[in-house]
Amino acid sequence: MVTSQRRSPDGRDRVTLDAAEAGLVEHYTGLVRLAYLTLPPSLGRHRRVLTAHGLVQRALPGFRLRKAALRVPAQRPGPERLEPERLGPAWVRERVLRAALAYERRPRMWPGRLPPPRALRPMLPVVWGLRLFPRAGGREEIALGQALSGLSADVRAAFVLSRADELPDAQVRALLGAAGAGHPDRALRVARQLDAPAVSAAQTLLRSAEFDACSVQTRPTDLLRRRQRFRLGWAVTAMVAVGAVVLTATGSSTGPRPPRPAVGPVTAADLVRTPRTEGADTARFDFTAWPSRGGRTGDRNLLGRALAAWSRPPRGTHVTRTPGTSTGPPPHGTQLLYAGEADGDAVVLLHDGSRTVRYREPLSPGGHPALDFARTDSSDLTTAAALTVSRAHGAVRYLTAPWIAGAQARDLLRPGAPARPVRISADGVTEPLRAPAEPGPCASRVTLQLRTSTRITDHPHAFLITDLGGLVPAHLTYTPPPDGGTSPRPPREATGAAASASWARTACWLAGLPDGVRAVDVWDLTGQALPKGGGREVWSCVRADAWRGPGEVNVRISCPRPAEGG
Repeated sequence: MVTSQRRSPDGRDRVTLDAAEAGLVEHYTGLVRLAYLTLPPSLGRHRRVLTAHGLVQRALPGFRLRKAALRVPAQRPGPERLEPERLGPAWVRERVLRAALAYERRPRMWPGRLPPPRALRPMLPVVWGLRLFPRAGGREEIALGQALSGLSADVRAAFVLSRADELPDAQVRALLGAAGAGHPDRALRVARQLDAPAVSAAQTLLRSAEFDACSVQTRPTDLLRRRQRFRLGWAVTAMVAVGAVVLTATGSSTGPRPPRPAVGPVTAADLVRTPRTEGADTARFDFTAWPSRGGRTGDRNLLGRALAAWSRPPRGTHVTRTPGTSTGPPPHGTQLLYAGEADGDAVVLLHDGSRTVRYREPLSPGGHPALDFARTDSSDLTTAAALTVSRAHGAVRYLTAPWIAGAQARDLLRPGAPARPVRISADGVTEPLRAPAEPGPCASRVTLQLRTSTRITDHPHAFLITDLGGLVPAHLTYTPPPDGGTSPRPPREATGAAASASWARTACWLAGLPDGVRAVDVWDLTGQALPKGGGREVWSCVRADAWRGPGEVNVRISCPRPAEGG
């Protein structure tokens, strides 16, 4: 195959279609990686994998454009000028990057609640019944993925082009500008700052299995929901067939049409109940894997009152919600997590895929019910490990996940004190634990240390959660100081000695956090010894991530307390 390079009147280099096709086949893996990392992380790994392959496979022009000359931006003479045989891959890379950057763009009058127009177009490949995702990497890959998810699409693209593809800066700027990026210089500058201390490490991580969308793992979709949707599809098909027969029989009748049948409200019989035996066989670790537990799961009257209060709270109901959480009625497919009694209340916990709702009503007459909404989408092994069942008399009870094998209570303000075992009932409810004190002196901060079962992991995983006053406790992590004062290290569980010492200095700050916090991390940036043996001061960055996305970051300095009489 011969590749020609000619200059067009508009100053752009021409590329033959054969060269573009050869470049796509030769660099397919790198092009898919570029599209996968440039696409918005909010799509989820399954949709990002399929969309990345679709963008690359649609990079070549259609039938009408095949007769036109393919062109790449004109290049300045110099050592970075592309060779003729490299113009085909460069043209395909520009097409893929342009499509990935434009994926989230919306027209000016496009409704904000609707997905962008490109997300609504059907695109191959299509996968039914399976979920695709790259192989899981280590802590370094996860930390890099989290860092990239907080950047804009053009910065992510600049990072991949300069690190994974090892393109020179001038070529990266030209490629971003040709693909429609608004500020190529700023994108490249931010991307360079992201991994300035460890360039070689970033290159290695980007080529790992965590970001390889061509070597993927497969898992089945939710089989229980698929079976329910299959039955619902057959029911809808039967209704459509009956309606068609009725319309055919009535012919062109001019009388008033009967009202269209509407889907009724969710009832207790419609609730999804996951069997307890299914939790050990699933690969999912979120609230959809929770079984239905509690002594009143069969009480349809209680469940009916909970669903009715969710749909239309009666007068006197105390309703709370975390920021960014909808209070709309329950959809079909709502899952029952728990129904039982705790501390003088009947409690019902429900989950609809993106929200968790707690309904409470007093067992004794004269009280008013309460309804609490919390956003819980994209939960995982740690953030879906427990829910708050009740909070009374200065104590709190948790409902633990089915993959939790043990629990201990730890006081963050006493890092040297041993952890106390916590009893968990057969339904997964813990004994009462001391709740964080209301505004006042900070003398204690009891947290719950959970341990996963060996049924899901070969080595038990221990982590900390704490009550912040809402329905979902927050996950606590710790990031040690940079190794050698250069590259940052990934967060880890706050169960070690260094983490306990750091959290002992920061625990009282948790009382000022709002509800709706997903996780809190303490990163010890640096420390230095004070003069005259005054101890050691530590600079820490405390980051609170919220379920709705934006969180807050604070930088704190901790100094040793002065001695008595000093």
